Amino acid sequence: MARTLSERLRAHEQQKARLAEAEAKIKLAERKARTRRLVEAGALVEKCGLLELDSNALYGALLSLRDGPDDKAQVEKWAALGGRAFAREARARDEGKEPVLLTFSAALAKDATAALRAAGFRYSKVMQHWEGLARFEDADTLAKAHGGTARRLNATLVPPAAEAEEAPEAAE
Repeated sequence: MARTLSERLRAHEQQKARLAEAEAKIKLAERKARTRRLVEAGALVEKCGLLELDSNALYGALLSLRDGPDDKAQVEKWAALGGRAFAREARARDEGKEPVLLTFSAALAKDATAALRAAGFRYSKVMQHWEGLARFEDADTLAKAHGGTARRLNATLVPPAAEAEEAPEAAE
């Protein structure tokens, strides 16, 4: 059945509206990605201590790096330096921490869940417990403050093959 001119015009306008909406979504996603990248770059500038420089000095320092991305060896050196620094910071942050499970007999109030999340724990819906890396004493104190218990996981993290290898030594 042939469509009338008005029906075809209406369908064309609807298609144009859908395309405009899709284009707006793409532009919004691009803008959010750019904003995220700018925030990350600003955080890195602050992290390495350059935020204290005045604007002219900071801009000059960044301009001096502008030709570096063309030199693959220089980029590899920068990546290695940054990777080592991030790894060093992660080791310092996680030093003395171990896997810990927190269990509670009843549902927790919002302030308690906020405190647990702030301490680095996340809730497992499947296992019905809170889990995370923490210093055991801190986790135990936090759990007791909200009527729960803390349990270390380090004994369960030994692979079965390693346990079998250790067994003959224990028998001797």
